[in-house]
Amino acid sequence: MFAEERQQLISALVAERGRVSVTDLADRFSITTETIRRDLAALEGSGNLRRVHGGAVPSDRFSTREESILERAVQRQVEKLRIAHAALALIPQLTAGSILLDAGSTTETLADLLAQQTPSRNGNDELVVITHAIPIAGKLSSTQGIALQILGGRVRGLTQAAVGQSTVEAAHKLRPDIAFVGANGIHATFGLSTPDPEEAAVKAAFVTSARRVVALADSSKLDAETLVQFATLKDVDTLITDIEPSAELAAALADAGVDLVIA
Repeated sequence: MFAEERQQLISALVAERGRVSVTDLADRFSITTETIRRDLAALEGSGNLRRVHGGAVPSDRFSTREESILERAVQRQVEKLRIAHAALALIPQLTAGSILLDAGSTTETLADLLAQQTPSRNGNDELVVITHAIPIAGKLSSTQGIALQILGGRVRGLTQAAVGQSTVEAAHKLRPDIAFVGANGIHATFGLSTPDPEEAAVKAAFVTSARRVVALADSSKLDAETLVQFATLKDVDTLITDIEPSAELAAALADAGVDLVIA
């Protein structure tokens, strides 16, 4: 295979997956890591990607870049639906309980599934759902079998979620059975991160408050680092994603005791 053909394939993989690693690419094309690094350097020079430690990401992925909830809602819908179905299976169906839904397109997909299901709990038991996300609250506000609680605060337009000190304080006063949290990046050493400090503060409060923390992240978030860390891998009980993580991230998740679910 000519270098130009290989580089076109690498560029396509970066666009599809959100991140590629040098070692995985070397194995895929049966060439040395040094050759892959030269390919990545050439692609970065032409503006097709941006090199990071151990691999490459799309050229527009920076630590503070953040898409709106409306933009994210139409991306990777099939993968997010699989992740949401796997998350739904973790919610008790026959007893009362409480869950916290973080803002995000994948957690919003989980809310869609909750709104569609037929209640199967005993007697008058309801599932308490806590959220700070306006779209999620709208989907569940009249759903039978769900007792909805909304955390207040200043609504951030980009994510349509409440943020600020009042949101953080309200979260710290709760102890939900499960918190389903999203992340813009999940990295072997940096942990879970998001671009905005106020969003990070709320997510950190969710992680601290919940009895069990389940991270929902499609594969474009894996091996990525954004500006603000809000949790380490050891703070997470379960990660649900759509493909096997890279070897480095998989090892870090195992060392941290995180249950990995591939949807």
